[in-house]
Amino acid sequence: MPHKQAPPADMLALDNQFCFALYSASHAVTRTYKPLLNRLGLTYPQYLVMLVLWEQDGILVKDIGARLFLDSGTLTPLLKRLEANGLLERRRDPRDERQVRISLMVAGRALRELAIEIPRQLLCASGKEAVTLGRLRTELSAVRDDMLRAMEGGE
Repeated sequence: MPHKQAPPADMLALDNQFCFALYSASHAVTRTYKPLLNRLGLTYPQYLVMLVLWEQDGILVKDIGARLFLDSGTLTPLLKRLEANGLLERRRDPRDERQVRISLMVAGRALRELAIEIPRQLLCASGKEAVTLGRLRTELSAVRDDMLRAMEGGE
């Protein structure tokens, strides 16, 4: 695919940077989440872990990391904090003692019901239609995947 380049004078202008638009949008989204998640006693990264567990309870730590693009050094403290708060438990996998399996506790499952309105609240805050944000999510996921492939392939 041919790459279009901005004129050299504009290439380093902050407002022309895709990375800055993405970074600042991400910052705005996480700031919007903050008061909603405070009510649940969760940080944004903890919320992401809980989303994974609400989809698939009893998942391995390495699989949570793969879903969230997080390494174990980042993920382990999040899981320990959620465990200390009584939301989940960490146990060695009986089939492979090297692996740790994460399961929701009763409080973790119950928290899902309290979180159910958060996506709608974010949609309202965005001022966009659900279909518009869905298309944007699809495009951003494709950009992420292309960049990860490029990093892996050394392109």
